[in-house]
Amino acid sequence: MRLLIVEDHNELVALLRRLLAEAGFASDHAGTAEDALLMLELGSYAGVVLDVGLPDGDGREVARQLRARGDTIPVILLTARGSVEDRVAGLAAGGDDYLVKPFAPEELVARVQALLRRSGLVADRPIACGNLRFDPATREVRVAGRPAVLFARELALFELLIQRRERVVAKAQIEAQLFGMEETLGSNALEVCVHRLRRRLAEAGASAQIVTVRGVGYMLAETGA
Repeated sequence: MRLLIVEDHNELVALLRRLLAEAGFASDHAGTAEDALLMLELGSYAGVVLDVGLPDGDGREVARQLRARGDTIPVILLTARGSVEDRVAGLAAGGDDYLVKPFAPEELVARVQALLRRSGLVADRPIACGNLRFDPATREVRVAGRPAVLFARELALFELLIQRRERVVAKAQIEAQLFGMEETLGSNALEVCVHRLRRRLAEAGASAQIVTVRGVGYMLAETGA
């Protein structure tokens, strides 16, 4: 899944992007309200981490404009102002959650994961496909009851496919969720990731496999389905 971080402090952005990547999220960065609204209009994001204090305005106005145009994307507001009035104003503007600075970056990652579960964008209970089992809460993968180790990008791809098991996921949709806009991708970056994940699942003895639907995308399906 891909997130948009709207924050003008570059050191915090770098830290958050690293931790989110470790949790399986791709991310893009906007440093102003104007850039954020443009990127949200043009891009495909699962959620927004939105600072209230931006160089060109109030982040809450970004949330208001999103809601005014009917966008229901989950929004977590970040601010140095933690009074009850400020929190109420942020939630009333369209924020779904509110985190006061300074905060532990790990807490933000946990809140993002929880918000996406509550929003129905990710499952809140274990998912199975054949002898594969995935727990969205812990992001643990098991094959026939045994833990399977996947690298971050492979895990993100696996999560995306098992969430939509037995259904084809378009290649463009997968790329939009796995890779940030700032990443320079080779022409076969997704194919390489799919190949590595296929190999790991096969070596672990998975009874489900990644099926290529030529010209469309990929699907995780139980063998023989």
